[in-house]
Amino acid sequence: MRVLIVEDDPHIAELLRDGLTEDSYDCDLARSAAEGAELARLFPYSLLLLDVMLPEGIDAGYHLGQQLRAEGITAPMMYLTARGTVEDRVEGLEAGGDDYLIKPFAFRELRARIRALLRRAGGNAQNALTLPHGWVMDLGGRELRRAGVRVDLTRREFALLELLALHPGRAFTRDEIIERLWSGDAGVEPKVIDVYVSTVRRKTEDRLIETLRGTGYRLGRA
Repeated sequence: MRVLIVEDDPHIAELLRDGLTEDSYDCDLARSAAEGAELARLFPYSLLLLDVMLPEGIDAGYHLGQQLRAEGITAPMMYLTARGTVEDRVEGLEAGGDDYLIKPFAFRELRARIRALLRRAGGNAQNALTLPHGWVMDLGGRELRRAGVRVDLTRREFALLELLALHPGRAFTRDEIIERLWSGDAGVEPKVIDVYVSTVRRKTEDRLIETLRGTGYRLGRA
């Protein structure tokens, strides 16, 4: 399952990502409300973990939650904050939150609350994408298959194809793909994207990913 963590404290963000990754969650990190909103629109997350105080303001996390709910994003949402008054908790729940955990917290409790939220969600999120030429992506199980036959993709290969599949018709430059999949890591060379595209094509078929010369890549068309 894919989790979005919106947290501007680098230490807490890394602890959350490392701990949840150990529990087999796929985690994306955002350092601001703006970055969190962009990622939340980009991928169908199973869970959103939002800090309340972000670079945009002391209530930016609440505003982000309200914004995402207004846009129709229904993934379970938990606020993580040091603000623990009754008024704060009520404000968080009224801002679209499904749960509210006060910092500092025991990671064990966070795990239990996440499991409870996901149980209540009951798998209502979109879990499958139909691609051209009979391919199906199971986002929950992170599988690609056609005619019942599964194709094994690495985590990064799957993320690349998922990015293109979620935006059919849109071309992504190599730099945009690096920004999405590697959080803009300056050490990733653009030619690495060409290697990943070639590998996905080899495992599937050439026409699944289309090259737009001078621009980048997009999902192939039927």
